[in-house]
Amino acid sequence: MNQVPNASATPASPPPDPLEFTVLSDPTAPTAPLPPAQPAEDTSQAAAARAAMVTRLESSGALRPGPVREALLALPRQILMPQAYVRRSAPDETPPRWDLLDFSRPADQEELLGLLHSGDSISIQHDGEPILGRRPGPRCGGVITAMSSTMSLTADLLQQLDLRPGQRVLDVGTGAGVTAAAACFVCGDAGVVTLDIDPHVTAAARERLSALGYRPATVTGDGTNGWAAAGPFDRIFVSFAVRQLPQALVVQLAPGGRALMTLGTSSPSWPGLAVIERRRDGSVEGRLRAVEFGHRAGAGFDRLFLSAAFREEITTANGWTQRSMLAPPPDTARGMWLALDHLYPGMVRHFGAKELTVGAPGCLSWMRVRAVGYRRWDVTTSGPRDIWAEIQDVAGRWRAAGEPDTFRIHFDADGGQRATSPNGAVTWQLSPAETGDAR
Repeated sequence: MNQVPNASATPASPPPDPLEFTVLSDPTAPTAPLPPAQPAEDTSQAAAARAAMVTRLESSGALRPGPVREALLALPRQILMPQAYVRRSAPDETPPRWDLLDFSRPADQEELLGLLHSGDSISIQHDGEPILGRRPGPRCGGVITAMSSTMSLTADLLQQLDLRPGQRVLDVGTGAGVTAAAACFVCGDAGVVTLDIDPHVTAAARERLSALGYRPATVTGDGTNGWAAAGPFDRIFVSFAVRQLPQALVVQLAPGGRALMTLGTSSPSWPGLAVIERRRDGSVEGRLRAVEFGHRAGAGFDRLFLSAAFREEITTANGWTQRSMLAPPPDTARGMWLALDHLYPGMVRHFGAKELTVGAPGCLSWMRVRAVGYRRWDVTTSGPRDIWAEIQDVAGRWRAAGEPDTFRIHFDADGGQRATSPNGAVTWQLSPAETGDAR
């Protein structure tokens, strides 16, 4: 929903290579942009698909009764996203192949409605292209540069925002405008600002929100700078990951206000949700909670990934194997994995493997762990980093800290930021640049 592709983390799948973008179309067709499309109508099929989506979100526990549920039930997603990309190639196939579906084409409607209401992230922009006036059809190569986040992630965060009528809301990372539309539905559009770095994204959102009857301030700019002209804000929602909390957004938070954003590193595997609240006396409190899913990285750092060749090596190659009586930390030890990501950066979890498998693409170190009996594990490692030792070091410190899932964020007088466990046994600096072993 923003400057870069945003969605829940997908650590096992590499992003497509930045290959040359090619439009596969009829060479005799005119090349001039199409005129702006008429807003898609809200059909009975679309309404039924929305209702089914809401029911699935409720069944999974991601959605509760309240204003967010009513917004998701009422807002026609095909008006916000009358076009969307569907990938036709396999995850590791290069160059990747895409189809741009269009709701105005009857042949595309069923597939597009299924995509929009599937709960998955929705690809809405390819290679920074203009979004309005695009011709539907196949593309080859290139990368997706804007997405609408998975619906379960968006619904959960919108509920945590606790939106209320009359609030001033800053939506940072406009994407398809889903968050902005929900904020307008609940709070009224007069106090809503949606901000994105890409002028094509904001132009499309402005037109499509208007088609729903909403006219929030839709502006183009660096989201980490916020939009002081309309602040302070009661609620701030950031839909891309940041390394540290943007000071401008903290300053623009009104007394009694709340801001939510994913805080992480270049690794997609272990995100944290930063919850920033300004008390009525003006002081600021920050908490960092380990979560399963978060938004993807924003501008300023690249996302690490495990290539297909590296994943194959990790799962099949021989390395140095040791027998260990130390159990690998479970997936549910989210606070430990979050701390590991910051204390020993540069690692990516291969969630597609049956066994615990972690790689460090910068130096090609890797580790896999296999249970071989009661309280016995074979640990196979390779490369200059001893990933197993790093994991056990952080696990021991995390247990000494009381196994926290939430850390306090401290704002130092010199502008620095630190995350600290409640008893101070585990702490790390939040830096705008990667340090340590990250590559």
